[in-house]
Amino acid sequence: MKAVAVTRFKAAPEVMELPEPTLKPGTVLVRVAAAGMNPFDWKLIDGILDGKMPHNFPLIMGVDGAGTIEAVGEGVTRFHTGDKIYGQFIHAPIGEGSYAEYAIVPEKAAISHAPESIPLLEAAAIPTAGMTAQQILEKLGLKHEQILLLVGATGGVGSFVIQLAAMQGIYVIATVSDEEGAERVKKLGARESVNYKKLSVEKEIKAKYPDGIDGLIDLVSNAETFNTMASLVRKGGAALTTAFVAEKETLSQMGISGGNFETHGNPASLDALTDAINSGQLRVPVETVISMEDVPAAIELSRKAKGKGKTVIKINIG
Repeated sequence: MKAVAVTRFKAAPEVMELPEPTLKPGTVLVRVAAAGMNPFDWKLIDGILDGKMPHNFPLIMGVDGAGTIEAVGEGVTRFHTGDKIYGQFIHAPIGEGSYAEYAIVPEKAAISHAPESIPLLEAAAIPTAGMTAQQILEKLGLKHEQILLLVGATGGVGSFVIQLAAMQGIYVIATVSDEEGAERVKKLGARESVNYKKLSVEKEIKAKYPDGIDGLIDLVSNAETFNTMASLVRKGGAALTTAFVAEKETLSQMGISGGNFETHGNPASLDALTDAINSGQLRVPVETVISMEDVPAAIELSRKAKGKGKTVIKINIG
């Protein structure tokens, strides 16, 4: 089978011909329709989990995927052959990922039945970004008409945060880098946008909201910028970052709660997203569809934080 893999940590990804994975007890064999790309994918090949989980080389990349179950292993009860599923395929050993024509995934992984109202290509874009958005908003705890500043709004997670926040009546101010981004976030449900290439986000927010905003979600900033953005939050508010640059003591001195946020993938979170998609409340922001051969270049764009929306790898479709 074809797969995108690396031969060692920090090696350049290549399209390789590798053996089809062997079904094991408690796992399902998936014919992968598509894989969703996330920055965590290249962090894995850089060795972010080295020493924490076993790794297999050649290491097949990819966490998010969607496809059809070809076979079920001994003891599997949640799924059957022919089921369309999606979710996070990551499991031990690292290296049996979703950037492949076939993948084996433990039944107990963060996978569930795919939404029926969208193609599997779109479903592959949802798991990590969708669950991150869903869970970070829940952790932030804002209520109807409270004000949220979203930094890093035009990426995959940001696109889901805007929609899910708007569904709850939260007033979203999104940072963007151009007019195209401003139009995109407005369509998704943001009430305001600030072009950080033209204006100072700090000055704009302070001028318009002198008493402070209610919450901050920052998906991209370094520690210094995150602290600047967090200073815009009123006392008693909350600030969260997925970039792991927050210091609890600094936030405490500002009189706000929050800190670093990590997603915990689970089937219940996926099922809630599925319900929102099937009901038409949530749409999947697929920006770019690529082939396996395009993956190395797409990863370089992601490393430079130049990706917009979600990029999906088309694998077994058509």
